[in-house]
Amino acid sequence: MNLPLLRGHNDALVLDLLRTAGPAGLGRGDLAARTGLTPQAVSKIAARLRDEGLVADAGREASTGGKPRTLLRLVPQARYAVGVHLDRDELTAVRVDLAGRVVADGRGPLDFGAGPDAVVEEAVRAVARVCGDRPLLGVGVAAPGPLDWRTGVLGRVTGFPEWEGFPLREVLERRLGLPVRVDKDTNAGVAGVASADAAFGEAVAYVHVGTGLGAGLRLAGGGEVYRGRRSAAGEFGHQVLRLDGPACRCGGRGCAEVLCLDAVAGGRLEEAAQIVGEAAANLVALLDVDRVLLGGRVVAAAPEVFLAGVRGVVGARSFVGGAVGVDLAERGVAEGAAELVLGPLFGRGA
Repeated sequence: MNLPLLRGHNDALVLDLLRTAGPAGLGRGDLAARTGLTPQAVSKIAARLRDEGLVADAGREASTGGKPRTLLRLVPQARYAVGVHLDRDELTAVRVDLAGRVVADGRGPLDFGAGPDAVVEEAVRAVARVCGDRPLLGVGVAAPGPLDWRTGVLGRVTGFPEWEGFPLREVLERRLGLPVRVDKDTNAGVAGVASADAAFGEAVAYVHVGTGLGAGLRLAGGGEVYRGRRSAAGEFGHQVLRLDGPACRCGGRGCAEVLCLDAVAGGRLEEAAQIVGEAAANLVALLDVDRVLLGGRVVAAAPEVFLAGVRGVVGARSFVGGAVGVDLAERGVAEGAAELVLGPLFGRGA
């Protein structure tokens, strides 16, 4: 039996329950009942987490005749995670506490085409600006795909061939002296769903409309992001909707991405929303998705237009009628990138 691994799993169970409970906290009896651990095991875990500064007392339970028992709560400011979104023309960085709240943020222009060295410098400066001297668990980075999330090595990013093979995670870990996780921007977007937007049992597609069009998938089950064996899942924008359509920068023709972005550039937002809706309806039909969450700067600029357009198409084409929800994502990609770091602490695969 791997005792350190088991200890980590049990610690994560307790921390996750305390994170969900908020400032009110939970008693050891509740923690034991909900985790299936013995009260003695919970007491040992609580003592260890208290020594690490991760939990603290939250007062006393109401008396039921005996001695009131101490409640425990998570200490959100005990550790932080930084999330960085490297968009093609903009960098966003946030620092979040253990409760998932954004406590510092920054945004600025970025030229992804300037190449890896210049972008790494911008990322390092952004992390320094938002973290100060706070205790960090690590840094999550969301970047355009394709990329290998296991190694943090970028693939042939559409329009940016100079990035192919660049070991972004390795370079940033060396520069920052911190653990770094790298994933596609759309995967980071759906990673935030696990802590904010949806129940674990749902199959969710996060659809991102920004400088590109993509999707992150969290299929029903354990709440983990579905990336595929080759990290290639979610290339949502490059499904062909029109065989004789315009050329796409991926080399194909009539892709959802080029059709959508052409409509956005021309100010035809209702048309863009219809295109996103058609592509989302294909995804719903293929994977039996329960919810579609919309995010990205284009959606943020006209949320009602995209909600109405996508809901209309998905509802009309869905085999299960109105059972598929279409909503706005409550968290951005940078917050989702931070969740790539936080999730494992609470036993949530990211």
